[in-house]
Amino acid sequence: MFLLILPLFLATLIQTADLISISDLHQVVVAEAVDVNDSRVAGLTCSVVLMLLLGLYLATRPRPIYLVDFACYKPEDQRKMSVDSFLKMTEDNGAFGDDSLQFQRRVSVRSGLGDDTYLPRGITSSPPNLCMEEARAEAEAVMFGALDSLFAKTGVRPQDIGVLIVNCSLFNPTPSLSSMIVNHYRLRANIKSYNLGGMGCSAGLISIDLAKHLLLKGNPNTYALVVSTENITLNWYFGNDRSMLLCNCIFRMGGAAVLLSNRSMDRSRSKYQLVHTVRTHKGADDNSYNCVYQREDEKGTVGVSLARELMVVAGDALKTNITTLGPLVLPLSEQLMFFLTLVKRTVLRARRVKPYIPDFKLAFEHFCIHAGGRAVLDELQKNLNLSDWHMEPSRMTLHRFGNTSSSSLWYELAYTEAKGRVSKGHRVWQIAFGSGFKCNSAVWRALRPISSVTAAGDDDDCKANPWADCIHRYPVKILGRNRQGPVERRQNNVGVGGQVAVLAAFQSKVQQQQKLKPPSSSSPGVRLKGPSSNEKQGNQQDKAAKQEAKKGGGEDRRQLSGSDVLWALQRATAEKAKKHQQQRQKRCNANQEEEDEMRRAVEVDDDRSNTNAGPRWLCIQSDWGFRLEALEKRLEELLLADV
Repeated sequence: MFLLILPLFLATLIQTADLISISDLHQVVVAEAVDVNDSRVAGLTCSVVLMLLLGLYLATRPRPIYLVDFACYKPEDQRKMSVDSFLKMTEDNGAFGDDSLQFQRRVSVRSGLGDDTYLPRGITSSPPNLCMEEARAEAEAVMFGALDSLFAKTGVRPQDIGVLIVNCSLFNPTPSLSSMIVNHYRLRANIKSYNLGGMGCSAGLISIDLAKHLLLKGNPNTYALVVSTENITLNWYFGNDRSMLLCNCIFRMGGAAVLLSNRSMDRSRSKYQLVHTVRTHKGADDNSYNCVYQREDEKGTVGVSLARELMVVAGDALKTNITTLGPLVLPLSEQLMFFLTLVKRTVLRARRVKPYIPDFKLAFEHFCIHAGGRAVLDELQKNLNLSDWHMEPSRMTLHRFGNTSSSSLWYELAYTEAKGRVSKGHRVWQIAFGSGFKCNSAVWRALRPISSVTAAGDDDDCKANPWADCIHRYPVKILGRNRQGPVERRQNNVGVGGQVAVLAAFQSKVQQQQKLKPPSSSSPGVRLKGPSSNEKQGNQQDKAAKQEAKKGGGEDRRQLSGSDVLWALQRATAEKAKKHQQQRQKRCNANQEEEDEMRRAVEVDDDRSNTNAGPRWLCIQSDWGFRLEALEKRLEELLLADV
């Protein structure tokens, strides 16, 4: 830097030498009578001060960190594992009990994973071959595959790499994974290499932050290479602890390589510039520390346990992280609203004032949220008030590649690029969670527009995108599915599904009663006392229908009375409200109010002595059809939310 400043300083002195003579300079030094307002002296002084300030700024300003390019590993088609194939593999293995198989079936159905995820050869072999050789083969295939693609895209030679950082949480052999890369690509002897382990799914952004600090301090004009992966060959769980079986259902094979640079000449060809990194570590709290924990189960089988408090811990870590990140990225209006709300709640003690959640859509155009699972994405979408469009990269990555741990963020960014959504100046927010418990963020700004895969045609860079051959099929509608295939919803005889079934039976009963009910001069809503001749005839027809149904083996073996229907609806609604009290409070209140109105509109004979008289008649209000349609729509919304 001083080699640049010194010539500029000398050139300034030469150009201003003719403005003042040697005698004038001598007079200035000895403080003789020199006019302070002399324009020549003032010009020279200003030039020197400006040069010093410019040199100070250039010497102390932080070097910008550029993301030249990145590459994601895409395994060969032989490694694909559909949901049905995964369930069959677990059944044929023989290591899992019936309850564990059923649990894995339910989780796989609702996990959000598709039929094109990948598993390593050691796990899919029959019998499974879980050994060090297969684990090394998986690591080499993932890391070398991503690095070969990255070097081909950027044209950078492996010998030009000055910093190497590899993160893999659960597989740490000797020699290390970073040494494996140094040996394979014959990297230079003075390379600064780091191998990070045990940091979970957030280790990718930790590696980015570490590379940033290394490039900012003492390593000018340097390339930094970050490799993020996870190895599951030696960490597949063969036990019956449900908290450990979750990892089998959602984690899949994958990895990514990222090339960073602090060279100013790389700005023109780089994709992004790193703006901020924010790291949050909640390990001081015992619940946070133990929520993702590798341990042995009751039979001594090692696995990674995911605690029930994981969502609560993740939400708390995210809150702390965005509290630090918000002032750096949010516009002034959002910061002011947040501050005013905080003052009302803390200083003025206005407890009725809800906490203000800033609109991060004003700060970022794209969101890459770690695809840890469907429940995690649902919760973050709700808390951050994001649209389905913003969550699309994360959900589609989970569907296509599964949870690839720390590398999932780069599959999501590759999806955004493949869709052609990234333009110059767009800001990208990457959020990752990991064991410990940690929440890390990285903010990038696009330096140039990136063409979609379809618009680029035969471009080699776009062909290397892992979504190149399937982006035209996405986004897909992720539905609940069973082993027979995809379905939109599953109707059960309990909970909300039971409400739909009861509602259908109730509508059929109402239509039947409307046909059998004789014309009456009584107004709607008036109770009819005593069975009439028409009622007796209707009772006989009901009994005959019951007998025919029993003979034919029909499904409607028991006729429902109005009190049965109302009781079933009330029970189902109460169970749903108890299970989702905080999330569904408004909907449950609306359902309860509608049930009360229906109960007031129905007047049933209270005479319980004549129990053999058959079903009692109901007085049907004229507006029941509209109310039933509204109730059915509300129940379907609850059902879809439950699925």
